Amino acid sequence: MVTISTTDDAILGDIEIAATPETVFKALTDPVQAAQWWGDSKAYRADKWEIDLRVGGAWTSKGTSADGSTFEVKGEYLQIDPPHLLEYTWNASFGGPAAASVVRWELSPSATGTRIKLTHSGLKEQPQAKFMYSNGWPGVMGWLKSYIENKAA
Repeated sequence: MVTISTTDDAILGDIEIAATPETVFKALTDPVQAAQWWGDSKAYRADKWEIDLRVGGAWTSKGTSADGSTFEVKGEYLQIDPPHLLEYTWNASFGGPAAASVVRWELSPSATGTRIKLTHSGLKEQPQAKFMYSNGWPGVMGWLKSYIENKAA
């Protein structure tokens, strides 16, 4: 189950996944795997990924929404500490003009596998984006969990 909360500036997500932090980190950073789990036919599918996994390296995801429109999200890696931390800027082509925000994934071992804490910050001046992303991150985290746990089964 995904837990989501918000602050003035950020969206906070929390989930447990029955897999090692190494497995989760790989699913977040391998473009082949990301294309397999990020999205579904009811919402959108981010099925084209380019990842230069190094601090300062760029990443881009491209996909198609359920209505057939295309989108792109891109950014730059700020912090990488496999398999515990991944942080990057987030610039989306949808939702109108917006300043860059920051997505941070913190992975820690738990009794059942891995606990993920997600923080999407830099949203204080972007209330529409904050609302949209607070509704979007539960799906993303759920897709990740389903992909990893079903793959391992």
